[in-house]
Amino acid sequence: MRFSQLLIPTLKEDPSEAEVISHKLLLRAGYIRKLTSGSYTYLPLGLAAIRKVEQIVREEMNLAGAQEILMPMVQPADLWQESGRWQVYGKELLRFQDRHNRDFCLGPTHEEVVTDLARMNIHSYKHLPMNLYQIQTKYRDEARPRFGLMRGREFIMKDGYSFDATDQGAELTYEKMKTAYHRIFNRCGLSFRAVDADSGSIGGSFSHEFMVLAETGEDTIVVCPSCSYAANMEKATCQMSSASDAITLKEIEKVETPGKRKVQVVCDFLNIKASELVKTLVYVVKDEVIAVLLRGDHEVEDIKLANILGISDEDMRLADDKEIFDATGTPSGYLGPIGLKIRLVADQEVASMSNFVVGANEKNFHLRNVNMNRDFTPTISGDIRKVTSRDRCLACGSELELTKGIEVGHIFKLGTKYSTALKATFLDDQGAETPFIMGCYGIGVSRVVAAAIEQHHDKDGIKFPVAIAPVKVLVLNLSPKDLEISQAAEEIYENLRKENIEVILDDRDERPGIKFNDADLIGIPFRITVGKSFSKDGTIEVRRRSDGETFTLSPADTISTVADLIKKAMA
Repeated sequence: MRFSQLLIPTLKEDPSEAEVISHKLLLRAGYIRKLTSGSYTYLPLGLAAIRKVEQIVREEMNLAGAQEILMPMVQPADLWQESGRWQVYGKELLRFQDRHNRDFCLGPTHEEVVTDLARMNIHSYKHLPMNLYQIQTKYRDEARPRFGLMRGREFIMKDGYSFDATDQGAELTYEKMKTAYHRIFNRCGLSFRAVDADSGSIGGSFSHEFMVLAETGEDTIVVCPSCSYAANMEKATCQMSSASDAITLKEIEKVETPGKRKVQVVCDFLNIKASELVKTLVYVVKDEVIAVLLRGDHEVEDIKLANILGISDEDMRLADDKEIFDATGTPSGYLGPIGLKIRLVADQEVASMSNFVVGANEKNFHLRNVNMNRDFTPTISGDIRKVTSRDRCLACGSELELTKGIEVGHIFKLGTKYSTALKATFLDDQGAETPFIMGCYGIGVSRVVAAAIEQHHDKDGIKFPVAIAPVKVLVLNLSPKDLEISQAAEEIYENLRKENIEVILDDRDERPGIKFNDADLIGIPFRITVGKSFSKDGTIEVRRRSDGETFTLSPADTISTVADLIKKAMA
């Protein structure tokens, strides 16, 4: 490939629409171009990088025993209605009608379609386990598509689905996929963690997210530096505070707190710590108003709260001041659990507290020395709070760390959620009809490319890992009008091609500075420069983009040296 003939429209400045590094560099380096909000055209370099990720995914999925298929992107509504997700999936599901007024959607995922495929074609335990996957364009009508390939409406995804006869078999398949995912992301050159995660709208009994560690990540993840524990904030747990049996429960004392409504203001006024106060938050859950209790220095994790209530987080929100007063007769800032006539949901930490402060359900007053189960009893109690960096690991006791991550993969043990809903069964070894036990395994292929750039870049541009770079080598001809230099550059280019090493020859009639800048911007792992040094002493410069190390070589040694460098980088 010759640079002069390729569509690589590089830009000197960061586009105003781009917020994160990968979005800026993908646009500036000529990898993608925007069509409309959340939808991008992959230009030659962008598509080549995508194909590299796809190839790694295919090799590892096939090695793990999965079979590649391709399912329709357009899906009929009746399958989604059978599963119950047509009503609950939300506005991200792009619905439409055909000319016969039949309802369809653009597939954001394919659980229903693949379950229908299984129920029509797999009838006996003898044909199990079965593991199927596809690599396909998905569509989710994101409310706020942003960050380029990180959160678009249209994206390329690998989604896989397993069917097993037993729970033991399903767990074995799950572990095989988990291992395969580790190999995939290692081969892609990513620094990542597999974290415990909430299953969300996909459902299932448990799941793991594969998170690329990056400061620009949208998700906060909790990791233990001393052991293997890692979890998404929505699923993270920690050691609980221990209740002391020696504490004497005191009598409730009503205290005036004029105009003191905020947690820290109340604590300062009463000379207590925030950990000695229980705050009362009011949520509207569908058509019901509930009170949520947690320690003053803690925050609610909405997904945990929604899960303990058995609802979607989209079905709840914080109440406004009017809704709070209408439901409780008390202005916000003075609410407490004693005497409230609405459901109480308490974080599990409240049970370990004693003689704490709460609102008195009366303006300008709070109560001291309140104790759960003596003075009030919650309707529900459980883990509903966010873990902090002050908390300790449940597994080993070390202090936890919070970091940012980009989700690039997610695996689920679905159980029989979809097979039961769609009546997808097989005959077991006793001749009984039994629902398939399913698993689901996704990788955001296009997102992997963006995540790699978030991890691998510098002020000058992209530093692609060798395995997923669009090509491995960029040859710079610094003097296209110089016959000797041009012949040497052409010879190196052709010899690399003969060795099946992917290469671009920059044959443009541009200043060396422009070529060097573009080389750094597009991030090809190895740059071979043929210029004045070749005319002077017959040497070639090879530069490794990842660390800037350069090698001065003779033309005879250049090809073998570059081949060895590539081989070592991909080992």
